[in-house]
Parts: sequence; structure tokens; C-alpha cells
Amino acid sequence: MTGTQITKVTVTPIAFPDPPLLNAVGVHQPWALRTIVEVHTGDGFVGLGESYGDAAHLELLRRAAAEIVGLDPFGLAELRQRIAGAIGTVDAADQHGLTGASSQAKTLLRVYSPFEVAFLDLQGQMIGRPVYDLLGGKVRDSVPFSAYLFYKWGAHPGAEPDEWGEALDPDGVVAQARAMISRYGFGSIKLKGGVFHPDQEIEAIQALRDAFGEYPLRLDPNCNWSVGTSVKVAEKTDGLLEYLEDPTASIPGMAEVAAQASMPLATNMCVVEFGHLPEAFATRAVGVVLSDHHYWGGLTLSMHLATVCQTWGVGVSMHSNSHLGISLAAMTHLGAAMPQLSYAADTHTPWQLGVDVLERPLIFVDGSVPVPDAPGLGVTLDRDALARLHENYVSCGITERDDTGYMRSIEPSYQARTPRW
Repeated sequence: MTGTQITKVTVTPIAFPDPPLLNAVGVHQPWALRTIVEVHTGDGFVGLGESYGDAAHLELLRRAAAEIVGLDPFGLAELRQRIAGAIGTVDAADQHGLTGASSQAKTLLRVYSPFEVAFLDLQGQMIGRPVYDLLGGKVRDSVPFSAYLFYKWGAHPGAEPDEWGEALDPDGVVAQARAMISRYGFGSIKLKGGVFHPDQEIEAIQALRDAFGEYPLRLDPNCNWSVGTSVKVAEKTDGLLEYLEDPTASIPGMAEVAAQASMPLATNMCVVEFGHLPEAFATRAVGVVLSDHHYWGGLTLSMHLATVCQTWGVGVSMHSNSHLGISLAAMTHLGAAMPQLSYAADTHTPWQLGVDVLERPLIFVDGSVPVPDAPGLGVTLDRDALARLHENYVSCGITERDDTGYMRSIEPSYQARTPRW
């Protein structure tokens, strides 16, 4: 069985509608970009992966794909070596700056990740076992996710209002939370901050506490506050937050805030590769690492990350970017196999308004996704949907995510500053 070889690799860029979600560097464009990876074997199996869709990253994926034909689907070590050789010493930074600093090591893992997921999907199909079994076995039957709230406009300029409506004040944030929880059953809430003055965002957190009682709450300003501001916000939200995410930039800055904050600090920005762990953990800069298999190097390395976190007594959750169902399936298998998952994971799925590339998208039951038990990832590509979303990519004219540039096209004086407060 392990002699089966990869015969074809397909890399397809896609675009899907994205609401005008506000964040520390601007606002989401009308189209979100992703890339779907298909890895084929000669005996008819197809492994699936999903990744970012920005032009520079897409080019690296294509270079990597050209070197994978002929590999054994169980040969992950050779897969990584082939990809490293294909992309060389490139350091490809993202354009939006919301997932931490770039490096050669991080770039390699970003490119490797969707192929590793596709290989694991193939392995599971070939031996008749779900991916979670390849990661050590299932420790939970469903994986909890959190309601991920955003300040947002009611519509992109010139477009019709979207079904989520406007959320620019505490009442709007609470209404958004009610709608999302009613539809998906989430049992915890995260607010993307860094948009308005911290006092306004604290008011929104207090309004969420008043409306939702003991629901765990989180606030994420994407490093848009100074150390001093972060300390003040931590004081004012004492007893309100289960964790405060990336309030300020850098491991030393986070360590300074953490020493004075009552709640744990979480990150997906200052700890984004294994080389960051010694300093971050030794200085107690973070109490929760938000893993993200898209740039930590796939599912296997994410499991390794969780083990290191456990060794240091650091909690684990999962970070989310705009994604579709293949990524959600990968996150669900990872969460199913990860004993250390100590907080509900993030997901952007509600913001995609039902758009997906899967024949049968995964569902949420009481805020959790039941873990697929079919071989591999347990999901099947909808080729008609893939074709439609690829046509969106061709016609939309967007090839890079640029939240700041889009905001400037609407508000010419807008400047992305870190820290803003």
C-alpha cells in the first residue's frame, strides 16, 4: 500500500465573499482569498489541503507542487525536504501583519502545511482510518469553537447590506453575538478589538458579560496597544476575560504586561514558530498559545507544539483566519486528537455565510463540530463549487489581502499604526 505514488498535484486559487470586518490594520476586502490543494495517487485517492491565497504564497505552493509527483504519500520527511528545495531561502511575509513576523522557517512551514494535510488525508483513506488516528487517536467526539465577533460595517461601500448587519457599538456587538450564538450554539465569545479606543471595547466586553452571564469572554486587539495601555485594560477587565489576546507587540512587551495582569495572555502573533518558545515561556510572556496548523507546519507539528506547551504549563487553543471547510476539517481532526486543547478554538466559518468547497460541509452542534469518522479528513470536494470560486478569483481582481489599502480607498487619511493607543 505504501508503494502508491503521487501522480498529480493541483493547486487552485479561489475567492469567496467576505463581510467588511474591521481590525487593527483596516477592514476585510469584499473577497477573501484561499488556495485548494489536491494531491492525487494512481489508484484514485485524492488528498485535500487548504491554504492562503496571496500571490506570493500561491507561487510558492505551485513551485512546491511541481516537486511532489512521484512521492510516497507516507513520506512526510521527503515531502518536507522536496518543498524546502523547491522554495529555497524565501522569506515571504503576509501583507496584513496579523499573524506575527515572517522568517524563512515560517515560510517553509506555511508552504509545507497544506501538502502535509493532504498527505495525511491520503494516508487515512489508504488505510481506512480517520486522520485523528494518525495523530494518536481521538480524545473527544466533538471540538468546541467560539463565537468570533467583529466590529463591522453593515455593508461594503456601494453594496447591499449583509445579513449580519452593522456592529459599531456595544449594542451592535451584543446583537451580533446573540445572532451567532442562536445559529451555532457557541458557548464562549471572542471580540476582535484594536479598532476603537480601548475604553469603548471594554464597554463592549462589559455589555457581553451583562448579556451572556458566565460565558467565557476574550478580547484581541492584535498588538494595537502599548504596554501601559495593555496593563490598564487588564486592570479594567479583571474578572471579565478568560484571556487577553496579543494586547501588545513582542515577547518582552507581553512579558511586562503578563507580570501585572490577572488573566492569562494569549498569542498568535509573538509566538509563531518553535524558535520563539524558549524566550516566551522562560519570561512567562504568554499563558495560552493559539496554534495554527497553516503556519506551524501542519497537524503533526501542531501536536508537537501542544506537547511543549503542556510541559511548560501553557494552555492551547487554535487561531483562525478566513477559511473554508477543508481547513475546518483539519482543525477538527487536530482538536479531536489534542489532549492539551484547553480553550474553545476560533473559527471564521459563520462569516462565510454558507459558502464552501465541500459537498457536505461540517456542521456545528451546540457550538462544537462533531468529528468525522470516515477515512482521511472525511470530506469530499465539490468540484462545481471549486470551479465557481476559482472563477471568482479570476474575475475579482484581488491577488493579495490588503486590509489597510482597502481601508485607505474608503478613508484616504487612514493610517495603520502599531500601537495606536
